[in-house]
Amino acid sequence: MSKVYISLGSNMESRYGYLEEAIKQLRSIDEIEVSTISSVYETDPVGYVDQPAFLNLVICIETTLRPLDLLSETQAIETLLGRKRDIKWGPRTIDLDILLYDQENMNVERLMIPHPRMWQRAFVIVPLLEIAPDLFIDELGLSIKEVYEQLNDKEGVRMWKP
Repeated sequence: MSKVYISLGSNMESRYGYLEEAIKQLRSIDEIEVSTISSVYETDPVGYVDQPAFLNLVICIETTLRPLDLLSETQAIETLLGRKRDIKWGPRTIDLDILLYDQENMNVERLMIPHPRMWQRAFVIVPLLEIAPDLFIDELGLSIKEVYEQLNDKEGVRMWKP
């Protein structure tokens, strides 16, 4: 079994409903066991800012799926939940990003592991730190706490209460 961290985000109504449904869909896959779910955080949009705030969380799963097979499953869930890729970093019903897959490094056309921009994104690091406070990133030679301390935009990530 491989340990994988996946970030989920949504900024189209019902944001929380899309997060819940995506987790439900992941749980329905025989080769995936959802082991930990972070709190939900509300975050300001990054990149394309003329859009509603996002709800984000990070989950840890155990899986026997290889990285590209897992990517196919996450993209199928995005499609099922109506994800459109019209505007780069634009509004979305659901976004599932594979952040870390064990300690593997992978760079193929369809998938980069670790996720290439995760280290600069507080909306990923804050929930990841919550569920994996002892995580050490070999590639960076830093703990997740040290990565968090170096972030500039932590203030844009707020605990969400329904």
